[in-house]
Amino acid sequence: MSAIEALDQKQVRKRNKLHKRLRRETGRAIADFNMIEAGDRIMVAVSGGKDSLTLLDILMSLQKRAPIKFDIVAVNLDQKQPGFPESVLPTYFESIGVGFKILEEDTYSLVTDMVPEGKTYCGWCSRFRRGILYNFAKTHGYNKIALGHHRDDIVETLFLNLFFGGKLKSMPPKLHSDDGDNIVIRPLAYCREKDIDRYANLVGMPIIPCNLCGSQGNLQRPAIKEMLQVWDKQHPGRIESIFRALTDVVPSHLADTSLFDFDSKQIRQHGVAPDSGEGVTGIIAKSH
Repeated sequence: MSAIEALDQKQVRKRNKLHKRLRRETGRAIADFNMIEAGDRIMVAVSGGKDSLTLLDILMSLQKRAPIKFDIVAVNLDQKQPGFPESVLPTYFESIGVGFKILEEDTYSLVTDMVPEGKTYCGWCSRFRRGILYNFAKTHGYNKIALGHHRDDIVETLFLNLFFGGKLKSMPPKLHSDDGDNIVIRPLAYCREKDIDRYANLVGMPIIPCNLCGSQGNLQRPAIKEMLQVWDKQHPGRIESIFRALTDVVPSHLADTSLFDFDSKQIRQHGVAPDSGEGVTGIIAKSH
């Protein structure tokens, strides 16, 4: 066996190992949050980045193995950014045999006209993109919208809201959209970004970088990402611990009166807020 052949086999083993890990973690997230059910028509929003391309790859793999039947369509929004390689994604979708739709909307001009110089485009860009994708899903009968956000995105969003929004809030793995007509799922919620990055490179996915908001300086998310990457190197396991905290919330030990009745008789009698054991879901349900 030549050195090149040995290297190729090593790369294949790495790729297969990562695929198995990502598929297992995605399957676990789907099961934990009941993301996919029999008969679902799932619209996978594919931007051309490593995350959404990996999501599509893993969902197609799970579709072949799942005991239930569900449909997948890949949808890309061409926002008419200058230099966007229009043929890359259609060619890739055809090569892997997935149904797809390319939507064309010039949100690039809208965003650059609306946002003052020196300000970030992210808010308006994501708002326009979300509205277009949600409307397409609704009008074409797709009952689930799958997005490529992963574990690191969820943790980063927690700190963005904590540092800049004053809220203890992140991205839920599954939610009803703001318009109330769509269900958004994030099947990669348990997957690490570094695993996704390595897998996408090993597979040779046609990654298209964002040259709109991704090219701007002084953005808050990259700063948070850098902070977490430093933590991950200096304190292995810290990011995992933070993510676990999002799955184990004790409302009685926070300070949100809408989630816990701090004026209850138990507190007045014992001086502490009892742990109801119901978690956030049960308490929220009772408050409505």
